[in-house]
Amino acid sequence: MSTPGTSRTTTAFYAQAALSFGIALLAVVLGICYLPVDPWQRAFLAMGALFLVSSSFTLAKVVRDNQEQTQVVARLDEARVERLLAEHDPFKAA
Repeated sequence: MSTPGTSRTTTAFYAQAALSFGIALLAVVLGICYLPVDPWQRAFLAMGALFLVSSSFTLAKVVRDNQEQTQVVARLDEARVERLLAEHDPFKAA
């Protein structure tokens, strides 16, 4: 069950993202393999590409976790306000 304000990723969008990532990674790997440079320069570029890919995944996870945490806090605050409003009786003598 989906709550209002949350978006679901479609299968087509997920497949497109995975496919474009795979094609881009393959292009970089092939470009590094066929580059007319010394092997140590090729290895340096390969290590840089590997670090870039792994840090991109880490950054995406951190951003996602931060957004999920913000949504949870907002839902908790909303639930607290709803509970206070439900318990409030304006006709009750103070």
